[in-house]
Parts: sequence; C-alpha cells; structure tokens
Amino acid sequence: MGAGKSRASAKDKDPKRMLLVKRRQKFSSWDDTLLSGKDPRSLLKRGMRHVSFNLVTKGMTDIPDFLWGLSEVQKLNLSHNQLRVLPPEVGRLTRIVVLNLCGNRLKSLPREISRLQSLKVLFANMNCLAEVPAELSLCRSLEVLSLSHNRLSQLPASLADLCRLRKLNLSNNGFVHIPICVFSLKQLDFLHVGSNRLENIAESIQCLASLQIFIAENNNIHSFPRSLCLVTSLELLNLNNNDIQTLPEELYLLCRLGRIAWNPMDKGLHISHNPLSKPLPELVEGGLEMLFSYLKDKKHN
Repeated sequence: MGAGKSRASAKDKDPKRMLLVKRRQKFSSWDDTLLSGKDPRSLLKRGMRHVSFNLVTKGMTDIPDFLWGLSEVQKLNLSHNQLRVLPPEVGRLTRIVVLNLCGNRLKSLPREISRLQSLKVLFANMNCLAEVPAELSLCRSLEVLSLSHNRLSQLPASLADLCRLRKLNLSNNGFVHIPICVFSLKQLDFLHVGSNRLENIAESIQCLASLQIFIAENNNIHSFPRSLCLVTSLELLNLNNNDIQTLPEELYLLCRLGRIAWNPMDKGLHISHNPLSKPLPELVEGGLEMLFSYLKDKKHN
C-alpha cells in the first residue's frame, strides 16, 4: 500500500504531467468540444432573437476553420484576440446580423464582407485598419459602423450607398476632413469624429438633417460653421478642445441642445477648452440661455 501511494505521489509530481494538467485547465469550452469530437454547433447559443457564437479573448491568431461551417450564426464575437487577417470565408456566414472584430490586429477587411447582406452592426474598432474595402457599401442593411482607433485617413466614396446607416464612429484616426461620403448618409443620428486632425467642418454638414449627436472634440477646428446651426435636430454637440474663437450668431437655432454641458456624457453644448474671444467665456459660464440671448441681440443690432 505504502509503495503504491509513493508511486502515485511521484506520478502526480511529474513535471510533464503537471504541465499537461495545467494546459488542460486552460482549455475553453470550444477546445473541449473539438477535442472530444463533438459537433461545434453544440456551442451555439440560441437566444430569443439570434443564434450567437462567442470567441472573445481567446488569444487567437487564426480563426478555427470549423467556424465557416456554422452558417446559422447571426451574432459573431471575435473581439480582443490577436487576429491579423479576417479570411474571405467570412462571406459564407450570410445570416450574420452583428459582427464584432474589436481589439484585434486587422490591417484590412476582405472584399467578401459584401456578401453579408443581413449585417446590421459592425464593430471593427481598435485594429490597424489603413483602409476600408469599397465593397462594404454592398452591406445595405448596415445601421451601426464603428471604425474608431484605427489608421484611417479616408473612406471609399461608395460608402455613401449605406442608406440605412444611423451610427458612425470614426474617432481616433487620421482624418484631416470629414469624408465626403458621410454627408450622403441621410439617416445618421450619431457621428463621432473626435481625436482626428480636422481643421474645419464642411458646410455640407447641414445635409445631415437627422443628426442628434455630433462629437468633434480633440481636433484643430478653427471655426464653428454657420451651416452646423441648421442641423436643428442636434441634442449633443461636442466641440471641446479645438481652436474655436467665435460662435455664429445663428447658434440659438440649436434649441434642442438645452444647456451648456460639462460632463462628456451629458446632452447639450460642449465648448470648453477653446480660445473663445471675450465676452464669450463669461457667457458660456452663465449658461446657454444667456449665450443665446447675447447672440440673438448681436444678430439683430
């Protein structure tokens, strides 16, 4: 008995065995499923509205081939891995509604993404994208597109065809102007272009008549265009940390802003950390009503 226990104890302390046990403990549920020969479809989560598959934070550098056979997937989360390439096989998953690629190392997206005709939400933020394929414009169901924290400086003109797009995040890139195609997206109610290299806001901004939230903070914008005052649907306008010195007299037309806002998440007008000329800083401190009143009087005098 003693000798048996001794051999068992020695076996438990064997370095190779301990390493195998340690590795086995790190296996995820999809590792276990594949190692046991089970059907990968058993990993699919079938909710009330969507069939989803989650491979978040697995440290993957490549996407497992079995995934391209899961044609019923509607929500696919591949975020926070180390993916450098999204294979063209992604075009086989034609039922996808939500695709999350956030937090990888992707330098491009495949043209085959155009086959995802049901795609409504695409998160491709926090990658290394230097360009976006023109074929993305064929995803006509797209409503939400996040391309923030990449290396983009332009967008293909064809993206003007994304007629259902409502929310677009282009923040933390290298844009020196808002891409022209953006002004054709008539359904946009959210546009984030903060932390780029913008020096102006084009007059065409007035074309975005449905815009409710416009964030252009942390740029080098020199002037507040009068045309922006025609976007009367705005409820949050953030121009913090720019180079704006004067405000247009027509600013009072943006009556839905409601107040001067100081908290980044609050609705209202965010205009702090700009070199506003006197008496504008004092008026801003006094609140939006005081600022509007001053600008109205100035316009009519």
